[in-house]
Amino acid sequence: MTVLVGVIAYVVGLNVGYLDIAGARQLIQQLRADNQKLKTQIADLNATQVALQNRLSTFEAALDEIIPSKNTYNIKPNQSMIVAAGRLTIGLIGAPTNESVNINVNGKQHSVASGDVVSVTLDPRTTCQVRVQSFDMFKAVLNASCTQSQ
Repeated sequence: MTVLVGVIAYVVGLNVGYLDIAGARQLIQQLRADNQKLKTQIADLNATQVALQNRLSTFEAALDEIIPSKNTYNIKPNQSMIVAAGRLTIGLIGAPTNESVNINVNGKQHSVASGDVVSVTLDPRTTCQVRVQSFDMFKAVLNASCTQSQ
């Protein structure tokens, strides 16, 4: 009888162990499937991130084309722009020539070349400068800034 109980306990123990192993194998299969789904999601998110980064770079390049850096402006022929915190209105009059460009600064026309600076005194304490950085037949790149003396 003791031997029979021992054999039954042994068989039940093997069966319980087998069920535990089968459950572990099933859990491993499920985890592998979940792992594969997560890897696919990560790959999709990485692709989305790359696409968004490319779009951001494109938009930043377009913004830099319009306003390349602080106080620097690309102005097209017959376009005007309010700059320097609203203190100046600058505009490009007609298309630039080979040697000079005609700009309008607060209603006054100036013929300037690359590197030239137009100084405008707004009031006794505020002086603004418009510097022509470069120009071609499609645009002029101007830098405008104002300083206040004390």
